[in-house]
Amino acid sequence: MLSSVRHERILERLRTAGPTEVAVLSGLLRVSEATVRRDLAHLESQGALTRVHGGAALATSPEPPFAQVSTSHLDEKTAVARSAAALVEDGDVVLLDIGTTTHQLAVELRGRSITVVTSSLAVLEVFEHDTATELIVLGGVLRRNYRSLVGFITEQALKQIHVDKLFLGTSGIRADGSVLDTTVVEVPVKQGMIAAADHVTLVADSDKFPGSGVARVCGPEAINALVTTTGADTTTLAAFREAGCDVQTAEAGPNN
Repeated sequence: MLSSVRHERILERLRTAGPTEVAVLSGLLRVSEATVRRDLAHLESQGALTRVHGGAALATSPEPPFAQVSTSHLDEKTAVARSAAALVEDGDVVLLDIGTTTHQLAVELRGRSITVVTSSLAVLEVFEHDTATELIVLGGVLRRNYRSLVGFITEQALKQIHVDKLFLGTSGIRADGSVLDTTVVEVPVKQGMIAAADHVTLVADSDKFPGSGVARVCGPEAINALVTTTGADTTTLAAFREAGCDVQTAEAGPNN
């Protein structure tokens, strides 16, 4: 069994059953307790869990709920979304990542003659009654706090699809252009999305420079275009340009 699969199953067990002993995880995964301990050490280093006596417990997420995040920097997110929507052509197959900026992008795309693929329940709600748009929802384990679907089912579904354009969200971007996420279980899903797309656009307002995050999704070389807002760190933008990325900057404001 691949280590990534073991990690996901460990996290699923902790989500559903709470703190779990090493011996129990060993039996569930059919691997040695030494292997489980190494897996737990890795996941703890990523901030996904906390080691407790004899086992592990799911780390308390510092991530605020989706509804709270969606109202933060709304003008900037809307400006980014409107600029990103201009990159979509009728007939495109578009993959929308989770996140509040991609949710705003979904709002901008509503009514368009396109196909939308997503693992976001917030995006689903935008399009569920929109007969102009074909909607494909990826399966998986529900992350209630952020209204997203994750896990090996989501990852396997991504291997079965091909899209024209991916709009990728992020929790933070380092000065070297590394794209980060705060939640370890989202990283393989995002990486699967990148692999499924012909063209990848990163949507991130200036607040995401540097933002936050403990896990690396990709480097700037995996991004074809970046849509952000004025005020984004110039050193970071230069790293994207040097990697061949098309950088677009939108002006945030109530009339955008």
